[in-house]
Amino acid sequence: MGMEIFDTVRGVAQLISVSDVVDVAITSYAIYRCMKLLKDSSAMRLAKGILIILIIQQVAAACHLNTISFVLDNTFSAGVLVLAIIFQPELRRMLEQLGKGQMRKLLTGTEVDVTAIEQCITQTVAACESMSWTRTGVLMVFERQEQLSDIIKTGTRIDSEPSAELLKNIFFKNSPLHDGALIVREGRLYAAGCVLPLSANQNLSRDLGTRHRAAVGMSEVSDAVIVIVSEETGSISVAIGGMLKRHLSPETLRKILTAELMPEEKEPEKPQRKGFLPAKKPDNARQGRKGKSK
Repeated sequence: MGMEIFDTVRGVAQLISVSDVVDVAITSYAIYRCMKLLKDSSAMRLAKGILIILIIQQVAAACHLNTISFVLDNTFSAGVLVLAIIFQPELRRMLEQLGKGQMRKLLTGTEVDVTAIEQCITQTVAACESMSWTRTGVLMVFERQEQLSDIIKTGTRIDSEPSAELLKNIFFKNSPLHDGALIVREGRLYAAGCVLPLSANQNLSRDLGTRHRAAVGMSEVSDAVIVIVSEETGSISVAIGGMLKRHLSPETLRKILTAELMPEEKEPEKPQRKGFLPAKKPDNARQGRKGKSK
């Protein structure tokens, strides 16, 4: 029995060529990257919905539910076109990365410009500290893993390097872009004047205005980090995961942004001693012990 299984496996292995292995490896990695791309965006919920509909279609066909099967079959008859429309932001982002020559970033998804993020945090803290004194309203959304393409469409794209002066000009009261949110993507000021969804949480304090409610609402539907400066009091706040942290100092704001936006660095492992003998104590310790015994 064992020899028969071995002969079968060997026969199948002989039919597999190097090109087949390369073909399967590339296809598998492409599927993995597509799933990773969907996971890091709001399109993942749409993908789950499509999967549920496909399961319903198979169940309806197995149970001979002709009407449901007919409707679903016609719905997916133009499946490629439907998928292209639904996942248009993700496909566009992928094609933009290809056009810019960012093949490495598209394949690995691990490239992070730490210097740009550090510079953005520094300029943001400086601008918020200044606008806190002048009581200038601020609403900044720092995009993380989940893409905010739908929110960006509601504003004006600027795609500029961050600077405290530019931030103060954007949120200046008479500026045409001050009324709305500023989206920050990968350490760059990406779009201004964007519209955010308001929070439906009835437990929020009544003294919170539209700016704070929009920040909490945005943090409820995404993994973004939102920075707010109150126009009435000048206090600095941060919204993360539906929670609002208020009355922050500039230094606390810097620590929060650094902890939330900067990639985690692995701590160097401590060298381990080999063997089971206890470590030798330094000579000065032994000398001190001898002095005490005398």
